[in-house]
Amino acid sequence: MENKKTAIVTGGSRGIGLGVVKMLTGRGYRVIASYAHNDTAAQAAERATDGQALFFKADHSQREATYAFIDFIRKHSDSIHCIVCNAGITVRKSFTETSDRDWDNMMEVAINAHFIVLRELYSLIQPQSRIIFTGSAMGSYPHASVLGYGVNKAGIHAMVKNLTKVFAEKEVTVNAVAPGFVETEWQKEKPENIRQSICRKTAIHRFCSIDEVVGAYAFCLDNGFVNGAIINVDGGYSYQ
Repeated sequence: MENKKTAIVTGGSRGIGLGVVKMLTGRGYRVIASYAHNDTAAQAAERATDGQALFFKADHSQREATYAFIDFIRKHSDSIHCIVCNAGITVRKSFTETSDRDWDNMMEVAINAHFIVLRELYSLIQPQSRIIFTGSAMGSYPHASVLGYGVNKAGIHAMVKNLTKVFAEKEVTVNAVAPGFVETEWQKEKPENIRQSICRKTAIHRFCSIDEVVGAYAFCLDNGFVNGAIINVDGGYSYQ
């Protein structure tokens, strides 16, 4: 364990995050991941990775929880080779019904928490490491129902571009994977008419699999010259 490279993943117990955790442990990384609420999912994820991933409960909408996660990382590793900034939330309310707290929580999880994690762990991030954010096609296309989600994903895309300058001296690459609609548990709960509408707007006429989108994270991990890129994995969304 001591000789393994360490990767950090926020929001790593389900969906895309879990797919990334499995990919990283399969490549020999020791992973330290956060999760917000679901203890059962985190325990199942630890078992699925044969104990090569360690999970810490941290609701990143609460700033003290983000700092507690950072302290946990420092206790378990003195060097970091990959950080996947994946955690994010959406609050499905209309523009006029979205409260200050709703807006603040979406920004805190996606933007502020990851800024803090990267700043506080900067000294541990090794030269030629990889930082990969989870962006979204909704950071490029107007979001149909949740303004805050589209805005925070666009903010992630902008942060990636700016962080390439911050990490240039370490030759650390910073990229984002911007999925369209991925076949996660959350997306499976959408009403069938909405799912069919999404498929009609996507040139491949279906949702992306988790394995397909995780392949883009692996690409960012492998390629040391891809930097400041927003890798779209949207199946040709909104082609019509």
